[in-house]
Amino acid sequence: MTNGLRSVADLDETDLAILERVEADFDVSLETLAVELDISKSAVHYRINKLKESGVIRGVTADVDPRSLGLEMVAITDVSVTHETGYSDEIGAELDALVGVEQVYYTMGDIDFVVISRVQSREQLNALIDRMVAIDGVNETSSKFVMQEFENDRRYVSNLSEEARAAVINPSNDADG
Repeated sequence: MTNGLRSVADLDETDLAILERVEADFDVSLETLAVELDISKSAVHYRINKLKESGVIRGVTADVDPRSLGLEMVAITDVSVTHETGYSDEIGAELDALVGVEQVYYTMGDIDFVVISRVQSREQLNALIDRMVAIDGVNETSSKFVMQEFENDRRYVSNLSEEARAAVINPSNDADG
């Protein structure tokens, strides 16, 4: 029996410290990391490369403020679909490919998918909803409009509970003993 986690990369506290620091500031220098972690610059470089090769670090991107592009309207749309073989992968991929869609979640419960989208105007949102409904298998949508956004720094490492942190560092220790 497993603890329900997908396979976890082979990480230690130093790797987690590097990830936490890079999440906070992806532009941090190797020299700064080496000083902060009290390890050599080459060790930091090696560990970052290892984290990239293992897929833990998927890429380095710029954090663009969508509002600076006029993308001020955020909608959360519940999508109900016809349940047929493979529907979650197919419909999820089609929803995710729509221009204006930021995130797609396949969910269990009364709703099949939750779609987060960002547009500049009601007209663009209406057109996006029309494209969602046009997807074969989509039966119904219901949208909510975000009135205020709270900053989310999307830091995964610094938000790990102690239990989750321990599971990452010691993946062979099952919660079931």
